[in-house]
Amino acid sequence: MKDFLPICKDDMIKRGWKEVDFTFVIGDAYVDHPSFGPAIISRVLEAAGYKVGIISQPDWKDPDSINVFGEPRLGFLICAGNMDSMVNHYSVSKKRRSKDFFTPGGEMGKRPDHATVVYGNLIRRTYKTKPVIIGGIEASLRRMAHYDYWDNTLKRSVLLDSQADILSFGMGERSITEIADALNSGIPVSDITFVRGTVYKTKTLNNINEEHIVLPSFREMKEDKLNYARSFYIQYTNTDPFSGKVLAEPYDDQYVVQNPMSKPLTQQEMDSVYALPYMRSYHPSYEALGGVDAIKEVKFSLISNRGCFGGCSFCALTFHQGRIIQTRSHESIISEAKEMITDPEFKGYIHDVGGPTANFRSTSCEKQLKYGVCPNKQCLFPKPCSNLIIDHSDYLELLRQLRRLPGVKKVFIRSGIRFDYIMADSDDTFFREMCEHHISGQLKVAPEHISDEVLSKMGKPQNSVYRAFCKKYAQINKSLGKPQFLVPYLMSSHPGSTLREAIALAEYLRDTGCNPEQVQDFYPTPSTISTCMYYTGVDPRTMKPVYVAHDPHEKAMQRALIQYKNPKNYDLVHEALVKAHRTDLIGFDKKCLIRPRNKNDVSASKPKRQLTSEEKKYGISFEKYDSMINAGKSQAKSNNSQKKKRRK
Repeated sequence: MKDFLPICKDDMIKRGWKEVDFTFVIGDAYVDHPSFGPAIISRVLEAAGYKVGIISQPDWKDPDSINVFGEPRLGFLICAGNMDSMVNHYSVSKKRRSKDFFTPGGEMGKRPDHATVVYGNLIRRTYKTKPVIIGGIEASLRRMAHYDYWDNTLKRSVLLDSQADILSFGMGERSITEIADALNSGIPVSDITFVRGTVYKTKTLNNINEEHIVLPSFREMKEDKLNYARSFYIQYTNTDPFSGKVLAEPYDDQYVVQNPMSKPLTQQEMDSVYALPYMRSYHPSYEALGGVDAIKEVKFSLISNRGCFGGCSFCALTFHQGRIIQTRSHESIISEAKEMITDPEFKGYIHDVGGPTANFRSTSCEKQLKYGVCPNKQCLFPKPCSNLIIDHSDYLELLRQLRRLPGVKKVFIRSGIRFDYIMADSDDTFFREMCEHHISGQLKVAPEHISDEVLSKMGKPQNSVYRAFCKKYAQINKSLGKPQFLVPYLMSSHPGSTLREAIALAEYLRDTGCNPEQVQDFYPTPSTISTCMYYTGVDPRTMKPVYVAHDPHEKAMQRALIQYKNPKNYDLVHEALVKAHRTDLIGFDKKCLIRPRNKNDVSASKPKRQLTSEEKKYGISFEKYDSMINAGKSQAKSNNSQKKKRRK
């Protein structure tokens, strides 16, 4: 029977169940689509023979809200949702968002802040000893001590604060099945310390039988931020499933222990996960509430890969999905596309074919699947590695097959592409076909900045690579007769960026005629190198100091400079230019970013116009000559008026 999983006791009874094996508490609405983590985990458990009941967005103030199915046979699962609950709730300026795209009708406030912790403690009020397993992006990126931007403090592992027993991190298909099998066989949850991709607590390290690293203690990290930077980089270099070591983080009376990451799924295993009987939509009970907006972007999109070896400093993918690429077969993706085409709402457009990085369809080098990724080197940064396999042929063939399907009008690429990977490919076939068939007038790319100093902190290629890409993109589109444009994603106030670099970016936008509509102020989310820089003031890779803009007003100035043409940003841009001693950019010259406030603005003045050859004969500009004549006429008129008054 293909149907949604039970969300209430009546659903459970209709299936002939007396109880559920797992109660799955989630912070999002229940959307049974493979783009949503809880859907994958629940379907994987179902395929393994376990009964799963879903409690979506329970009332965290009511302990009875998690008793929908009664006591589960094996335990509770918790996932805060497809996003960290704090990112979901707050903008980078820490203002409350007005809409939650993962909640029916977009209603805000249906989940708590720090949802994993709140749900865990909610369950523990009633079920003191029942196994509780936490997972998902929030738990995964907070699995060890981490900086929390919203509270501006270093927090303990979410495993401790949630009172959970086990934390499943990364993509959890393997780990959750192993945990379920262990619990089902009668192994106490406290003894389940052997599963890869999990974090557990222990009083002693004597039971660890493999090589392990003891990290700085939580107390040491609280006392000295540099200890946190050192700890973070040890974690970062041990995220690989092949070479990663067991990590132990000491607390006052116990340890939090992280096992190595789960091994990557084989292509056959990936195909099996995406072939499970998803309903591919939100639960019908949400229809009356306005549906769930989050499904719109993914309903007619296809996931072709996982993982990313791009290694951007501000991205947490290294900690979550890892750097090894995992792919689905063409047959699996084509099969899903054919099912999609039968949907009455399908209009002939496949919105996306990709993943974290769309044009990665193979491991970056041959040794990765045997030895893992290099712990201290990146595949693309600062330049492409000599061992990097650069090949778009598999992805290109997949796109061609999708284009040929009856009922498909257009196949778009909307997930990110790595332009430096494209530029490293000596064969332009993919680049050309992407421009010809897979762009809807504009291509979104992420250069992020133009300052090589800032780009080096971001782990992004030098600006010269992006400039070369822009030039080639324009040439290809010109040859195709297509007036297509680039939409660059740019980031302000990333660690390493001062007002000087922000102004340099504004000058670049001026010179290129770009007027970006979207700008992202750097958002310090858990478990990224950039967030570590933001908190500690050092680059954990080198332990060298990094400039960080912490002041909200300075961050606002950096952001405003990117959109200096917006009249609303005038005051911030003016202030930034004065503060940076760049008043040469305030004036009427074409090189200026903004004009003076008024004629008395001492920060700038109107440049003098050069005299024409005719004017040089008289040594005066015609404008000044006319002004003198008019002034003389005015004076004469005034004198005549005075004479008339005296006669009277």
